[in-house]
This record gives sequence, C-alpha cells and structure tokens, in this order.
Amino acid sequence: MADITESVRPAWVDDDLFPFESRFVDIDGNTVHYVDEGSGPTLVFLHGNPTWSFLWRDVIRALRGDFRCVALDYPGFGLSMSKPGYRYWPEEHADVVTGFLDALGIEKATLVGQDWGGLIGLAAAQRRPDAFDRLVLANTWAWPVNGILHFEAFSRVIGGPAGRFLVRRFNLLVNTFIPTGHRRRKPTAAEMTHYRRALDTPARRQSSAVFPGRTLASRAFFTEVEAGLADVAHLPTLIVWGDADIAFRPQERERLEATFPDHRTVIVEGAGTYVESDAPEEFVAALRDWLGTG
Repeated sequence: MADITESVRPAWVDDDLFPFESRFVDIDGNTVHYVDEGSGPTLVFLHGNPTWSFLWRDVIRALRGDFRCVALDYPGFGLSMSKPGYRYWPEEHADVVTGFLDALGIEKATLVGQDWGGLIGLAAAQRRPDAFDRLVLANTWAWPVNGILHFEAFSRVIGGPAGRFLVRRFNLLVNTFIPTGHRRRKPTAAEMTHYRRALDTPARRQSSAVFPGRTLASRAFFTEVEAGLADVAHLPTLIVWGDADIAFRPQERERLEATFPDHRTVIVEGAGTYVESDAPEEFVAALRDWLGTG
C-alpha cells in the first residue's frame, strides 16, 4: 500500500472548470495526482497524450452522483510529478497504474481507457485480474503497429528529433492535437489554457514528446499486451468510437470488436479522438445505458 502524499494544487486550476478535490499519492517515488469523486460502482478513467484527468471532467461531473469516478494523471502529465530518471514510456506508466490500483485497493471496477489509456489500462488489467470486471474502450488500440504505414509515418515524423523538438519548444501536441481531436465542438480558451499550463515548460513537455516515438519503440511491450488479451477478452466491453478521428480508424475499432466478443459498440458520429470531451452527453448516455443506469 502506497502512502498518501501531500502536494498543492496549482492556482491556475479553475475550481469551476475542474470542480473536484485534487488528491495525491506516492507510487514508486512518483507523486501521482488523481480525483476520486462520488460513490457506487467504481469507474477508473485513463487518459492519453497530451491530456490529463481534466479530459474526463464533464463525464465525471455527470456520473459522480451514481458512480465512484477515479481518474489519475500519469507522471509528467496533468498535476502529477515524475521521479528522477523516469522515462515516460508506456510500460512505465502501466507500472504506475498497476501500483495505483494496488494503493487504492481497486477491485471489480470498470476500466475506461482512451488513446494510450486503453492500452496502458489493458496492461494493468492483465496484471491485476481482480481489478476490473468491465471495459470501456474509446478510440484506442492494444497491439504492435510496426509495419502499418498510418502509424509508422506518425511515429517517425512526430517521434523523431525534429518532432520532439517542436513538442518541447512549442507544445506542438497540445496546440494541434487538442483542437483537431475535437470535431463536434471547439475547445474553449480556458480549456486550452488548462492543457497548456499542465505542460508549461520544455522540460515538463518531455512526457508528451516521448509518446509518439514509443508507438514503434515499445513494440515488445505492445506484443506483451497483445499476448495477454486472451486473459481479458471475456470481459463485457463497451466500445465508444468517435468516427471522425484522424488517428484511430474503423480498422482499429473492428479489431477491438473481434478481440472482445461480449461487446457493444456505440459510434458517435462526427466526434474526434477525444470523444468523451467532444461529445460528453453521448458518451455519458452510452455508459449509463450499458451499465444499466440510463
């Protein structure tokens, strides 16, 4: 069991926009920020890149009356701080999430994973079979993508030296991914400020800069996750898919559907990568209906 640690929520976090208590816990030397709102069946929300638990604010606000909503930030993202030497690799994030589940005693919860959060969450689910008994997967994947031109090109360009420089120097991913990942609505200036301030220095943006290159470089980890899918394939699964996503295509959704036979798919027409933030009402409705609280 990890120890709850003291930390201070930055003044730039708007209490009206993010109306949750910030909590902090030490996981293997990393100070991990999380929110833990409401009571009832537990939902664990995992974000991708370059987002943080702020991504889930509308969903949590809508669901905390009936569910316990837990959302953490990976070290180096959001309000979490990484220990010296932390490399921000997805396999390290999976270790942290696994330790977080242990620290909070999470059992029989529903994993809600988006983008990298789906893959990282599935890795943790394989390591802790009692932690999750349902899955919600939104615009994500869980296997190696080496050799797939669509992902190879992205990883080599954005994950290469020039791409990493642009991310660290100009916050490239926040300034491009957040707007393009919302197709149904335009993020507000205040929302963009919360994503930018969370990654407000070149050193801080290293966490975001590392991810694209790991799309190819973490092949061994992805292969391990893929091999373990058989252990979680029986879990009831809700697939919520923004169909205007430029990153994850119908092919990825169809592969998830084939992997998890006990699935329901809800396609959110016109929504982008961040479907839970782009169309939160439809995302919440899909979860409530599937979980039987609609």
